[in-house]
Amino acid sequence: MAVDTAVTPVQATDLASATGAVHDMSLTGLFMNADPIVMIIMVGLLLMSVISWGIIIDKMLTFRQLNFKTNKFEQEFWSAEALDKFHERVKKRKSMHPIAAVFNSAMDEWFRSRAAGNKPANSELHISLKDRMSQMMSVTRNRELERVETGLAFLATAGSSAPFIGLLGTVIGIMNTFTAIAGANNTSLAVVAPGIAEALFATAIGLFVAIPAVIAYNKFSQDLARFAGRLDDFSTEFNTLLARQISA
Repeated sequence: MAVDTAVTPVQATDLASATGAVHDMSLTGLFMNADPIVMIIMVGLLLMSVISWGIIIDKMLTFRQLNFKTNKFEQEFWSAEALDKFHERVKKRKSMHPIAAVFNSAMDEWFRSRAAGNKPANSELHISLKDRMSQMMSVTRNRELERVETGLAFLATAGSSAPFIGLLGTVIGIMNTFTAIAGANNTSLAVVAPGIAEALFATAIGLFVAIPAVIAYNKFSQDLARFAGRLDDFSTEFNTLLARQISA
């Protein structure tokens, strides 16, 4: 006569209770009962998430402000009667946004050339002054874009590495679970489930970090490319305008 040795769910629960192995399956419980190494990985991912969201909020506000100030500056620039007076008015402002910095760099180079007595007398000097102003605008444009771009590299890193960091925590957690199963010589679901849940929780946190970071990085990269295009267009138009002023 065969003997039934299967462990029913109720028996498994009673066994877990008798051995003091009842686990809290809430998110807080999974975190607090995790392996120390897995817990360190989870804490690192949570810190990465906090930093990522800080960058995301900062960049949202930054690009909104940049677009507003750029639109306002372009309206004032094209409605200004004299470039020198407009330049003086812009330089008196406390904050300098990128398009204003590009404008100031070109105007400062123009005034320095005039103060040095290098007023163009032929086409070669015309080209030389235009090149200098164009180079100054290009250098200022790159410097301002680098400042705006600060933080995007972290979002790219978080988006690409967080799932693998979480997966590392999952692998360690599952290895610990199988080791505990071998030691307890019990494969019931009540014994296996908590360890596996703790392990998979690390992957979930990694995805929680990576998904917003990737979406935000792609959006802000597009916003940065559009803003760089606006600076390039303004530099080209302004350089052409200054060339007419020099040739006049």
